[in-house]
Amino acid sequence: MRKRLSEIHPVLYRTRIGQKRLFRRLDDLSKRKIFADEKVSDPLPFSCKKHQSLLRRRLGNSDPQLQENKVENLKIACPTIDGLLIKPGETFSFWRQVGEATAEKGYCEGMQLSRGEVVRGVGGGLCQLANLLYWMALHTPLEIAERHHHSFDPFPDENRVLPFGSGAGVFYNYIDLRFFNPTDHTFQIKLWLTDQHLKGSILCDRETPHSYHVFEKNHRFLQRNQRNFRENEIWREVIDRKTGNTIREELIVKNFSEVKYELNFSPERCNL
Repeated sequence: MRKRLSEIHPVLYRTRIGQKRLFRRLDDLSKRKIFADEKVSDPLPFSCKKHQSLLRRRLGNSDPQLQENKVENLKIACPTIDGLLIKPGETFSFWRQVGEATAEKGYCEGMQLSRGEVVRGVGGGLCQLANLLYWMALHTPLEIAERHHHSFDPFPDENRVLPFGSGAGVFYNYIDLRFFNPTDHTFQIKLWLTDQHLKGSILCDRETPHSYHVFEKNHRFLQRNQRNFRENEIWREVIDRKTGNTIREELIVKNFSEVKYELNFSPERCNL
């Protein structure tokens, strides 16, 4: 596969990133989106979804210090979102809230996934926050307006509690996580850290008519041209709160990613 010039030369790569960031800012201005920006400390009365994720877990042979740095990065990022209201017609944007993660703001060097590789970078680890937000949003009426997932699977499933491919990749500012509020309800994001977990909840001003169950189908590992891949589907069940009956099932996303670690079993063999 031929590489783009921006993938070969670091200066061209940085120039391309700057160009994409400028295009994102201009695109937002031209479309005149209404972004959520009001924050209140008092929680709204109804809970839509709560979730937590471990702050530290073994990720292959990665440096444990990078996980400690990630915790510090999350301590800086979470208050920029905590308490945010998403009113009817508004769009939540991860990067419009967090801003660029720089050393000047106190962000540390953490783990990042970039161009098919695990690398070190300032602000690394914020994907864990995006993962939490995306998973919670799937359990609400909020519409996912933008979500990206890495095209590779870097680590085995040690202590993974959510289905493969149910996370969200972010990279300032053009690889964003966004969701839109199409309802007449107001939602609120709450975030906090304990010694062991990143925790969050999405609240609402009134009880919503539906609850949601997100699950996986058709998961498998396969091999093509001596390379290992992983695929699955993420589905959502929409449930009537009053009756408990399933209204419908929705396919959220199909995932297909190259596996970057050694498998201790033989995957299925598939031809292109």
